Amino acid sequence: MNFKNNMKIPKDAGWLIPGLQVKRWFALIFVGAVLMVLGFLILCDIRPIFYTMEFVRKIAMKVSTEWLAFAIIMTGGAVFFKGWEKTNLSILGLSNERDQQTILEALYRRRKLNRGPKIVAIGGGTGLSMLLKGIKHITNNITAVVTVGDDGGSSGRLREDLGILPPGDIRNCIAALADDEDLITKLFQYRFKSGEGLEGHSFGNLFLTALCAITGDMVRAVKESSNVLSIRGRVLPATLDDMKLVAEMEDGRIIHGESNIPEAHGRIKRLFTDPAHCRALEDVIAAIKDADLIIMGPGSLYTSVIPNLLVEEIAKEVAESDAKKIYVCNIMTQPGETDNYAVSDHVNALMKHANSRKILDAVLVNDFIPSNLASRYQMAGSYPVKVDVENIKKLGINIFSKKLIEDSKEGFVRHSSNRVARAIYYWFKREHKNERPSFFQHKETVKGTK
Repeated sequence: MNFKNNMKIPKDAGWLIPGLQVKRWFALIFVGAVLMVLGFLILCDIRPIFYTMEFVRKIAMKVSTEWLAFAIIMTGGAVFFKGWEKTNLSILGLSNERDQQTILEALYRRRKLNRGPKIVAIGGGTGLSMLLKGIKHITNNITAVVTVGDDGGSSGRLREDLGILPPGDIRNCIAALADDEDLITKLFQYRFKSGEGLEGHSFGNLFLTALCAITGDMVRAVKESSNVLSIRGRVLPATLDDMKLVAEMEDGRIIHGESNIPEAHGRIKRLFTDPAHCRALEDVIAAIKDADLIIMGPGSLYTSVIPNLLVEEIAKEVAESDAKKIYVCNIMTQPGETDNYAVSDHVNALMKHANSRKILDAVLVNDFIPSNLASRYQMAGSYPVKVDVENIKKLGINIFSKKLIEDSKEGFVRHSSNRVARAIYYWFKREHKNERPSFFQHKETVKGTK
């Protein structure tokens, strides 16, 4: 919600916006102030009520009582409100209009978004961070469950050298959920281009690594960094175990390591972990049990989304959850992972690795591909994922299609975080609306129970 663009009201009146839960305290302070003044005057035997009524009676003989009362109330309210506002702004140290607008926006957003649905987003890579950028404008009740199978780049080096969970995907999610998204993203994504031992590392990875050393574990490090950066929601690793991905290819090859799987250039038969049984984080399980909506994807199917479902407790809780469950399917196939995959192949892979057909209610697909699709996709062997409606319906999964991509004159295909978030929220509200029993159904139910 953009406070500045949507709230077309005078600056001072911003404190009276519905939902801030401030007006009630205005009233309480006002009543308290009036009672204290009244009590003091009575104590001094000034007889405030008598003289006030006498004064009003004399004025009322010359001026309309209604107009007099209205003028007194408005004048008193304006003086009181201005004094209250200036006192609070002084205490908070907000001296200019921009600071005042910032706190109003923060109050409005917190009150409104704190009442939003409880959402668990499962995934990793750039797909999950893209989703979070849009979802954070719908609710503050977000739990991002992040895969920890990454073993490439800066994350892989830190994992190998220091024995910590790979911080890369966690870093991306923290940056996506931060209030000052642009600045934090630039800072967290800043990659050192030189320096012995620093070259290739991102600042965010080093920041989380340092916090991990100070706090003792990655979960506390993520929590503390989230507090420092005032992120909306929370970010949790799927497991604290040293989980490594292993893929069995259809030609019999066994590929070890997340970064090596796409490079194997073959069709994946199944994915598993080393060690075989990784324990889920307790907070992740609690979040899934409490969720209203569970979102999986978008992102690399085998190296970002499915790894979370290989943690057996997570897959089990998702399948048993009463929350609405939706998968955001990739728009383009990913060379080395999902070559020639249709939407039903993505859904089948999720169900197979979760060992359940109950992990999804629906799949969200993009229904618009630019006519000038960039040639680089074909050169890389990447093509639009086919929406095979009949095969999807056979799996008992509903299809929800919307335009999900950003507009691009160059023909690039990238998810729009706002469009994806709006589509998911629209589907979620529609499903809840369809579940509500009608008035007549309710009457029949009540009648049948008598």
